[in-house]
Amino acid sequence: MKRITLLGSTGSIGTQTLSVARMHGFAVPVLAAGRNTARLEEQMREFKPALVAVADEAAARDLKTRTADLDCRILSGPQGICEAAAYAQSDIVLNAVVGVAGLEPTLAAVKAGKDIALANKETLVAGGELVMDTVRLAGVKLLPVDSEHSAIFQCLQAAAPGMKPEKILLTASGGPFFGYTKEQLANVTPAQALRHPTWNMGAKITIDSASMMNKGLEVIEAVHLFGVDAGQIEVVVHRESLLHSAVEFCDGSIIAQLGSPDMRVPI
Repeated sequence: MKRITLLGSTGSIGTQTLSVARMHGFAVPVLAAGRNTARLEEQMREFKPALVAVADEAAARDLKTRTADLDCRILSGPQGICEAAAYAQSDIVLNAVVGVAGLEPTLAAVKAGKDIALANKETLVAGGELVMDTVRLAGVKLLPVDSEHSAIFQCLQAAAPGMKPEKILLTASGGPFFGYTKEQLANVTPAQALRHPTWNMGAKITIDSASMMNKGLEVIEAVHLFGVDAGQIEVVVHRESLLHSAVEFCDGSIIAQLGSPDMRVPI
């Protein structure tokens, strides 16, 4: 029985993680979220966590009132999220917090000896060297949950021992504005940007994907995760989102990972 601490449980990755946990019967002893108390209450009543953390102090007070009948400890604020990340009775911490707020909980979990399933790319964009050094010192695993980085990870697992990547082929869908002219881009709306052609994701990452900013962050993430130079990473636009990324080796051979565009697979 795998016991999962889930940070960012009410967001897109969080809810899909709970779908996977539900499917496989995994225990979720810890939930953490920002301020969506209505969804968090539903999750608490289904998964019966021992500990819940809410970043927003007022939302935490509201949740305590709503769930007074449950046997669950509720923490609040950024420190509460970090305490939840270090909870002793979990096997792995899946960090799906949005933005740089995910950095401190990642470090707290690593220092507590927890393996990390990382769906918060800002952790490595903002603190890559610090995080990877801390991971090495703690002797824990850092497993990428991004679809592209999970694909690269899987490709490297399939390689012969000692084979080093010559090049990483990082795929991009191109987003909803692929092929637009400068003049057309001047008039696009947030509503259009939120209509991603292939992936169902949270608002922030969907907007970042529309502007291609997300791919820049993913390049930085890959540098830290896989120990390569930025010059070894080639971004390839692949509109269908079926090939999630690939790795090229020194002999010219390529290992690729393909599948349906469903975030539950990398989760």
